[in-house]
Amino acid sequence: MSQPPVPYRIDLDAYLARIGWSGDRSPSARTLRSVHRAHAQTIPFENTEPLLGSTPSIELADVVAKLVHSPRGGYCYEQNTLLAGALEALGFGVTLLAARVRVGRAALRPRTHMLLLVDVPGEPGPYLADVGFGAISLLEAVPLLADREFERGGWRIRLVREPFPGTDGLWVLQSGARGEWSDLYAFTLEPFAPDDFVVANWYVSTHPRSHFRNSLFVQLQGAERQLSLRDRTLTVAYGDGSCEERQLADDRELLRALEQEFGIVLPADTDLLGSRP
Repeated sequence: MSQPPVPYRIDLDAYLARIGWSGDRSPSARTLRSVHRAHAQTIPFENTEPLLGSTPSIELADVVAKLVHSPRGGYCYEQNTLLAGALEALGFGVTLLAARVRVGRAALRPRTHMLLLVDVPGEPGPYLADVGFGAISLLEAVPLLADREFERGGWRIRLVREPFPGTDGLWVLQSGARGEWSDLYAFTLEPFAPDDFVVANWYVSTHPRSHFRNSLFVQLQGAERQLSLRDRTLTVAYGDGSCEERQLADDRELLRALEQEFGIVLPADTDLLGSRP
């Protein structure tokens, strides 16, 4: 009789070395915030595999091989699968959640964004953790509390409640700057299973209208600045509203920027955008 497979256990030492973190590994709110910040500032958001026509694996062992042991990044399913594995190894309780992204379009979207609800021993309530959104989002995990603002350099983050039929209400993550707030995504506390995200991962990496199939998105968060690459436009945005932009001439310059600015190393013959402007 065959034995069930042994669950994969993350190499915690390798993960913490990758994000440059050291300290007390007890599962406290301080540890959660600190590990979250180190991850967000170290491992870039990127969608090169869907852009090149493949679906990235979100099995934890494959995610570790790519994001920990290779000079690469990933998008939400990879990033938050990795963080969830690390947090569980540290002793936190982790629940997978799914959100509807609201940035950039008013229409109701499917729940395709992965995020995490984290239980911290000794804390009165859970924390929201998310290192995979890419845009101005969570730099540190935050308590699941409505109408409390969290400062991030010149940006602010908050959670608000919103009624929605058939539920006890939505949680909405918002980003604010210079007195204006905008929705990032909305979610409920309904738990999701890893296989739910296998389906979502396939959908967003293969659907012909998915923006991950049609444009390059690379981002790296910081406390005072946000570094992003959209196709061949490299942008540095600051919390005071200012930004700097540079246009990259071709794929050669693009690959060099990926390595120098984001730490992403791809083969020299990678044709990311080809003849696209």
